[in-house]
Amino acid sequence: MSNRSTASLPLSLSARVHDLHPSPIREILAVVDRPGMISFAGGLPAAETFPDFGLAAPDSALQYGPTEGDPRLRERIADELTALGLDCGPERVLVLSGSQQGIDLVGKLFIDPGTPVAVESPTYLAALQVFRFFGARFAPFTPETLDATGFGPTRPAFAYAIPTFQNPTGRCYTGAEREALARTCDEAGVPLFEDDPYRDLVYDACEHRPVVTHLQGSPWIYQGSFSKSLAPGLRLGFLAASPEFFTYLVRLKQAADLHSNRLSQWLVLQQLAAPGRPARMARLVDFYRHKRDLFAAALTRHFGGLASWETPAGGLFFWIRLHQPIDTRALLPLAIEAGVAFMPGEAFYPDDAAATGTLRLNFSHADEADIDRGLATLAGLCASHMAMG
Repeated sequence: MSNRSTASLPLSLSARVHDLHPSPIREILAVVDRPGMISFAGGLPAAETFPDFGLAAPDSALQYGPTEGDPRLRERIADELTALGLDCGPERVLVLSGSQQGIDLVGKLFIDPGTPVAVESPTYLAALQVFRFFGARFAPFTPETLDATGFGPTRPAFAYAIPTFQNPTGRCYTGAEREALARTCDEAGVPLFEDDPYRDLVYDACEHRPVVTHLQGSPWIYQGSFSKSLAPGLRLGFLAASPEFFTYLVRLKQAADLHSNRLSQWLVLQQLAAPGRPARMARLVDFYRHKRDLFAAALTRHFGGLASWETPAGGLFFWIRLHQPIDTRALLPLAIEAGVAFMPGEAFYPDDAAATGTLRLNFSHADEADIDRGLATLAGLCASHMAMG
């Protein structure tokens, strides 16, 4: 018998592993639980907003189930999507193990090495991570440039967008911008993948009708999440899709996890059907609107002379643009050492971003005292770093 160590044997790993990079968000969240750490980094809902779950679950919630999801939950989701204007019955709703799974399934559906994918610039960095892993080549766009340049000279396999309270910018597309995105997809024959995890968190009047409802012919995939309106630990989301995609997405999910957590599905269904749901959602929105306003006031106090920003009409994030474009990635370790976490803006760009001087700040997690103290600390670090530049 050979004594040769298996550690010395060559590994035969897939080529994809070379493009498998750690998530900046997950790495930062690893330090959030340190004593005294103030986090503006991840999109963490406030724990005090979580519903009180009753756990008198039936035996069926502990058994294997259909890949597509619990039929009653799918029917409930379909009813709500139909009310938003989507052409969607329960037979085209797929319950997900978190909306991040939807991004993974769509990547598997469309992307081979070199496949062009249209994405907003900036956009959700975990989507960029997935699409890069499968070998995507990015065609960046912004809502302002769609009518002039579309998706660029090469037709992308699909367009990925977060039109409502976009991550990271918090921006909500106007009605004209939603029409422009739909028109660009229709004219180019490009499928639209619309990610809509924040649509329940609306604080000010704004247009937030899903863009897929404006499409005249292009196929589509629309997904949402229960993480922000219920609890992220449930790891439950959903997608709906036009018929040409749905069967493929179900089969891809079968290969990934058989089905999503059935106990989570049961808990979510109880919440969606609860008579007190409208009142709970109203309290949730009021709670986060108050937190947003506190955060905006603290930003004015501490960042007024250093940066610009827009107060988001919904969602969980402020997007800060420093007056001087420093590389905020270099600022992060200094901030963590000082007890404050945030997300550097450079990570959200699909191309190799130079110093952008942008920061994504989450306002939902920290309490009022920590918001003020954390932003004061962060502003001081930004000012020092800008003075050095």
